[in-house]
Amino acid sequence: MVSTDTESLYLHPDRNIALELVRATEAAAIRSYPWIGRGEKLAADGAAVDAMRAFLGTVNFDGVVVIGEGEKDEAPMLFNGEKVGNGRGPACDIAVDPIDGTSLTAAGRQNALSVIAVADRGTMLDASSVFYMDKIVTDAAGIGVVDIRKPIGENLRALAAAKGKDVGELRVAVLNRPRHEQLIADIRAAGAGTRLISDGDVAGGINAARYESRIDMCVGIGGSPEGITTACAIKALGGFMQGRLAPKDDEERARGEAAGLDCDKVYELDDLVRSDNTFFVATGVTDGELVDGVRKKGPIIRTESIVLRGKSGTIRRIIADHLVEKWLDEGDR
Repeated sequence: MVSTDTESLYLHPDRNIALELVRATEAAAIRSYPWIGRGEKLAADGAAVDAMRAFLGTVNFDGVVVIGEGEKDEAPMLFNGEKVGNGRGPACDIAVDPIDGTSLTAAGRQNALSVIAVADRGTMLDASSVFYMDKIVTDAAGIGVVDIRKPIGENLRALAAAKGKDVGELRVAVLNRPRHEQLIADIRAAGAGTRLISDGDVAGGINAARYESRIDMCVGIGGSPEGITTACAIKALGGFMQGRLAPKDDEERARGEAAGLDCDKVYELDDLVRSDNTFFVATGVTDGELVDGVRKKGPIIRTESIVLRGKSGTIRRIIADHLVEKWLDEGDR
């Protein structure tokens, strides 16, 4: 009898470390709660970083941060090359963003997340030397149909045909930035609608790949760290993603090329993360379409998290209640 992958997982289940990592994203989200809407994004990020670092140290794995956040705006960060975990267990690459959407958190706006992505050691593209990446993400309908090198109108018409929809039914998530003015105009000229997002394109990309989401595509230039993090989630969702590095000047292009990156290459999903053994964990900081944000309810704080695993194609949602007195100082309650 030939064993299938599913049978192998059933007969020989292995540990899902994402169920341990979610404690770190929960901690980061909770510790940033007092800073929501306070206009102090560095304070929120600093609280989240400290909490995430502390909890990552308890997880049974040998992790190295390949994609850290903070360098581009001098924010607090879990730095590239930092070792995390207790050193026992699987050797992993880590992408972390204690708060994806610090500006969202500071302003009290939607879609801020605390995020960790994990893959086998040596399989994540280290794109840290080039801060921005042009990305396109869809669900599985985009595979073999959509291509970042094609005009956006052509891609929208092809995706609509693959989904059996009119172009006018498509909704496209785009970061609301001056650099995207022409892209937004072209999307609307093709007949599709836009969902403009102010920050947090990890959630935008994941929503584009989720079957129950109203978003059909996420496009445009966002952070390279967020691109690699998103790729780990898209692996678990069975979606489509491409990325192309977008250096801001010749100096950054030279720095990327010196690090072994190809700034003219279209990176396919398997180039961004060369393993199907991926984990993605996100806890809501503020409310969004993907997950609810942190909520204080009397003596407890409630968090909602999503846990994705590439190897098994599993999506879990975890709602947890935490005693306020264990987490927040009296003045923050």
